[in-house]
Amino acid sequence: MSVKTVPDTPGVCEPPDRPAGPAARLSPGRLRSVPHVGLITVLVLVVVFTAVQSDTFATDRNILNVLGQISVNAVLAAGLTLLMTAGGMDFSMGSNVAVTAAVAAKLIAGGHPTPLAVVVALLLGTALGLVNGLVVTFTDVAPFVVTLATATLLDGVALLVHDGNTLSVGRHMFAFGNEKVLGVPWLLVVAVLILLATALVMRFTVFGRDAFAIGGNEHVARLSGIDVTARKLTLYGLTGLLSGLGGVMLLARLGSSSPGSTAGLSLQLAVVAAVVIGGTSLAGGHGTVAGTALGLVLLGVVANALNLLDFSSNYQSVSVGAVLLVAAVANEMHKARAPH
Repeated sequence: MSVKTVPDTPGVCEPPDRPAGPAARLSPGRLRSVPHVGLITVLVLVVVFTAVQSDTFATDRNILNVLGQISVNAVLAAGLTLLMTAGGMDFSMGSNVAVTAAVAAKLIAGGHPTPLAVVVALLLGTALGLVNGLVVTFTDVAPFVVTLATATLLDGVALLVHDGNTLSVGRHMFAFGNEKVLGVPWLLVVAVLILLATALVMRFTVFGRDAFAIGGNEHVARLSGIDVTARKLTLYGLTGLLSGLGGVMLLARLGSSSPGSTAGLSLQLAVVAAVVIGGTSLAGGHGTVAGTALGLVLLGVVANALNLLDFSSNYQSVSVGAVLLVAAVANEMHKARAPH
């Protein structure tokens, strides 16, 4: 007896209650899969609320002002994102900025050529980063402890360089710190290029893939043939170099370096907050420059909103700490829900 078979028809085996078309695209599961959807939502809510409350918030001038103010943070955050992806940490980048800015200002105020001061600042920043890398790599001391100690030391060095005086550079770096190209501040152009370069390195290069591997499991990375020691030293040297660049950028924007402007640890807190808010794992193995950029913009917008809405400046530190705490908890909850 022959048995008749029913030809296969596309879609016959699909459950009848499966959403189709736009409903499927907007399902909660798909929304959760959108990168940084929570961060983007919070940013949009803050922007809309502030724009409604303040007429000056959405102006071109204010937007460029916000982006210009976070340019130094963006350069530091780019390096920290790559370092944290590899399982490292550097709490001394802000203090490195304070020292390199002070040294560059001292040289310029003393009559030395501006290009020489910039080169010295970059080399000094790189050297300080390499010192952190050497201690972290060749000892068992945790990066958090090493770089926090370095930060405290460098804050003191910055005060010694100033010797209680404000070091002015006049208009030697005014163009770099204040002028624009095609309507965009030079500092913002530099920050965007650094973020873009970091994203490309992390996405398309062997160095970037090695950073992810080291952060995921350093022992396995060694067994797979990655020169972990060289990679770590390079990463810490890179964060130092970007700190030196941040010091030059800060000096150009302010036109001077003073004992009161060192504040290395508070600058570092804002940078760490942006990176963690953006989704980079504190344990290593995961990082994204796009998330870091969104975290930077969110913190910049919140600070600007507090100013425009006449809140006390003291609330800015409160907001950074609160957002960092919420982001750290949210990241841990997301990691716990993620499939293993």
